[in-house]
Order: sequence, then structure tokens, then C-alpha cells
Amino acid sequence: MAGASAAPVSTPAAIPAPADDRIDPRKLITFLLMVLGMFMAILDIQIVSASLSEIQAGLSASGDEIPWIQTAYLIAEVIMIPLSGYLSRMLSTRWLFTISSGGFTLMSLLCGLSNSIDEMILWRALQGFIGGAMIPTVFASAYTIFPRSKMHIVSPMIGLVATLAPTIGPTLGGYLTELMSWHWLFFINVIPGIIVTTAAVTLIDFDKPDLSLLNRFDWWGFLGLGLFLGAMEYVLEEGAKDDWFASGTIAGLTAVMLFGGFLFFWRAFTAEEPVVRLDAFADRNFAMGSIFSFGMGIGLYGMIYVIPVYLSGVRDYTALQTGEAMMVTGIAMFVTAPIAGRLTQTMDPRLMMGIGLALFAWSCWDLSRITADWDYWEIFLPQLTRGVSLMLCMVPVSNIALGMLPPEKVKNASGLFNLTRNLGGAVGLALINTILTNRQAMHFERLSEAVNPGRDATSAAMAMLEQAYAPLGDAAPTAALSAITGMARQQALVMSLADIFVLLAGVFLALGLMLMLVQKPAMAGGGGGGH
Repeated sequence: MAGASAAPVSTPAAIPAPADDRIDPRKLITFLLMVLGMFMAILDIQIVSASLSEIQAGLSASGDEIPWIQTAYLIAEVIMIPLSGYLSRMLSTRWLFTISSGGFTLMSLLCGLSNSIDEMILWRALQGFIGGAMIPTVFASAYTIFPRSKMHIVSPMIGLVATLAPTIGPTLGGYLTELMSWHWLFFINVIPGIIVTTAAVTLIDFDKPDLSLLNRFDWWGFLGLGLFLGAMEYVLEEGAKDDWFASGTIAGLTAVMLFGGFLFFWRAFTAEEPVVRLDAFADRNFAMGSIFSFGMGIGLYGMIYVIPVYLSGVRDYTALQTGEAMMVTGIAMFVTAPIAGRLTQTMDPRLMMGIGLALFAWSCWDLSRITADWDYWEIFLPQLTRGVSLMLCMVPVSNIALGMLPPEKVKNASGLFNLTRNLGGAVGLALINTILTNRQAMHFERLSEAVNPGRDATSAAMAMLEQAYAPLGDAAPTAALSAITGMARQQALVMSLADIFVLLAGVFLALGLMLMLVQKPAMAGGGGGGH
């Protein structure tokens, strides 16, 4: 009777969430397609790295020409990334992303159809420049169109793509080249590119263009930006192999870089409407987030480079076998992404990032025990740990850098934030190559001193090898000496790689200590609702 006479009671579950705290399904679908475009752009940094010899044979290119397939793309992309914020405000997100994805797709097709190395370099440069705008535009969109309370869903998507794409690039490239041909390294972008471009022009409606910015475009600032970043990328890419300032080209381009940097920063602080606004660095969390992004670029691209050097140079892995071994890290990232997203709801992002940095440092320290006998299973756990650590770092670092900025600053800040990761990778690879060369020479010299004919162990080893090469007749002693020298060089390489792993562990421990300078980002509020 009491139940029959009681008034109906509304349960809390029946109360809908506030409209501004929901994810619009249309915006989410649009964003996911934009993320696909970003994935293609980042993937193309590394996808050709395992197949350069096949491309060289197909285009009849020289050994000096073929590295430009990578260098041209990187130089062009690194110029576009910081410029994308200005272009997005001028053209709107819709038209910038449409032009970027459409141009990237067309250039991919032309790369696959190239008949000469000159054509390939031209199309690769345009592919990197036009497509480079997709990367920061996706980051900026995430922090302007979605509520801050929903970033635990969105951040893992962009974090996973930013780290997974370069990791699986060589693997995917190796499979495509082996199963089909090198042309498909580029043709694979065409169908997804058409889908992304169609979605961009029909679905993106986040903001409006401001064409008045075209009349105020700072051409001198753009020239300075291009000279500064383009020359810097070339110097970092080629400096180690050209013995740095012993090369006239490197010395000349360093001068160009300094002049371009002066011109760019002068215009950035004096122009009425600079092509790149630097005021975001006044925010402490953005500045610290950019430093962390730079450091993560060193670790991400450095490890993608160093592990294959060991597997191919010491263990004689093929490009495909190396890619399969590297997939452990990619799978770990994929599995960890949703977990990292959940953790952002309950854990202080500084603590979460600290755990990630510590795990990355441990994985490098574990690899510092490496010997010439290590194989797939010996590097399995460090690679697995590295994949987990990258996701635990990547999700909170973007929130630290961009999550608390006003919406009007996010577009420019996103370009700068992504630029720091690319520059970190370039600086890291330059340092790693230089240190690797110098330490390998030092270790080889010390091993050569220890392996001398006066030692009983050396004499015994030489005698055994000469006996093994006895069928060569008079050439047996030379072959034995060559074999011992090869062993010493291999051991020197392994020892120098161990030094690199110790150095990377130190870099990430130092980054962990810098977390004390970060202010705790708010767990909710901000962002979202962009038109």
C-alpha cells in the first residue's frame, strides 16, 4: 500500500550528463579520421628506412643520393609543423587539413610512380611539407573540440599514434617491399588518404577561416624559419657521417642556420603577426612539457635506430626479422594505451609520467648489459618495458603541455610541441651517431692493445683459426688475422652500444627529476566545445 501511494522517484542514472560534457559522435568520428591522417604522416618518416636499398636499385640511384629520400621529407616536414598554427587560423582547420591530406595523398602516388631519384626527392619533399600540417592540427583539435573531462579517451589515441607509427614503420615497410614492391610503401597511403580528405572537407566544422591573416603574413619570418629549421635538420642528419665541421657543407649550413635563427627570432618578437607565436613558452607547464617531448624524441627515435644497429650488425638479422623483433614494443604500446587513458582519471599525471620515465630508464639500463650473444628473448623484456613506458609518458605529457592553455593559444602551441619531439629525435640521432663512432674507435683501440701476438691466448686463437683456414694455403694467416680483427670490431660495437644505453638511461632519469618543476594540471575543465 505504501509503495502504491508513493510518488515516483527519479534515480541518479536517469539524469543525463551536461551537454557540454559529452563527446559529440560526429566530432569523434571526424577526429578518428584525422588521426588516421596523422598516422600516415608520421608512419612515412620511417616506413622507407628498411627498404632504401630496394628503392636505390629500382631508381638506379647512387649511395650518396638515396639518403635524400629521408632527409628531404624530414627537412620539409620540420618547417611545416610550427607553421601549421598560423595556417590553421588563416584557412581554418577544415581547409588546412583537406589541403594537407589531399596533397599528401597525391604526393604519395607520385612517389610510387617515380622513375628517377630526382623525381622521388622532389615528391618526398612536397609530401613531407604538405602532410606535416596534419600532425599538430590533430593535437590542437583534441584540446579544443573535446571536453577536458574526456581527455582520458582522446589522449591515448594521439599518444598511441605518435609513438606507434614510427615504431612499426620499418616493419611494415619490410613486409610491403618483400611481399609486393617498394612502390607500395607509397601506394598504401592512397585509399586511406582519399577517405581522410573526403572526411575533412565534409565533416570538419570546428572553426572559421581568418583570411585577413594572409595580408599580414610575415614572409621574412617564414624565410628565417625555413633557413633555421631546414639547415638545422640537414646538419643534424648528415653531420656525424661528414665528420661535422671538417665538412665545408656542414660548416656553411651551420652559418645559414645561425642567420636563419637570428632572422626568425627577430621577427617572432617584433612582427605584428609572427608566423610562429612563442608566447606559449611563458606557461611553465607548456615549457616543461616541450622539454619532456624533446627528451622523449631522443629516446623514441634513438632506440628505433640503435636496436636495429645491434640486430643487423651483430646478429645478422634481415630487415624483416629486425622489424618483427621491434614489434614487441608496438604491441606493448597498443595494449597499454587504454590503461594509460584510465590512469589519467585517477592518477596525478606527474606521478604517471614519473613511472613511465623510470621504466624507460630501467629498460635502457637493462640493455646496457648487452653482449654479442643476446638474441630475441634477451631483448624481449626491455623492449616490452619500453613500449609500456612510452605510453605512460606520452599520454600525460601532452596534457601537461597543452591541457591548461587557453583555446586561442593551442593551435600555435601544438606546432611547437610537436616540433620539439622531432628536433629531439634529430639531435638524439646526431649525438648517438657521433658517440657511437667515437666510442667504437676507442673500444677497438683498447681491444687491439689487449689482443697482441705476445699473449698466449692470442697465439692459441691465431693457431686455431689458421688451422681452420688451412685450405686457403698461404692466405690462411691473413684470413685468421682478418677474423680476429672482425671479432674485435664486433665487440667494440657491442661495447659502444652499451655506452649509448647507459647514456639514454641517464637522460630519462634526469627528465624524471625535472618533474618537480611541473605544476599539477587540473583533472577537469578547460578545452572542449570548439565551434
